[in-house]
Amino acid sequence: MTPAVQAAKKANIAYTLHDYQHDANNQSYGEEAASLLGLEPAQVFKTLLVSLNAQANQLAVAILPVSHQLNLKAFAKIIKAKKITMADPQKAQNSTGYLLGGISPLGQKKRLPMIIDESAFKFDSIYVSAGKRGLEIQLSADDLVAITGATIGMITAC
Repeated sequence: MTPAVQAAKKANIAYTLHDYQHDANNQSYGEEAASLLGLEPAQVFKTLLVSLNAQANQLAVAILPVSHQLNLKAFAKIIKAKKITMADPQKAQNSTGYLLGGISPLGQKKRLPMIIDESAFKFDSIYVSAGKRGLEIQLSADDLVAITGATIGMITAC
């Protein structure tokens, strides 16, 4: 059981786990999950880490559909940072306790500022990584906000 699943269980929320066979050669983790689970890509959300104000150790989390790109300017404005960049992959892994492709917004080692794209609320439930490649957790966006303390905002670019 991953820390993400433990966090969902501890929070006593409704969730469903979905596993699939991850192809080690596939680097598009979220798109792979959507495809193999037969889901709409807009309903599967990726977890990205960013560095705030060019400080490698000052991190934040963006949760957005795998079908979209992160709008760095919109994210920076919501989180009140002058500049953000994508976090160093090793820093992201060390901070969250998860490997790339399996970073979950749930059960991270360090609680970081987090913003969930507002499109998550168009669905009864969304899918995010459950803490390892090949495992997704389905839950409501409201429950994800409740567990993580995330802010809601428009953070996607088309």
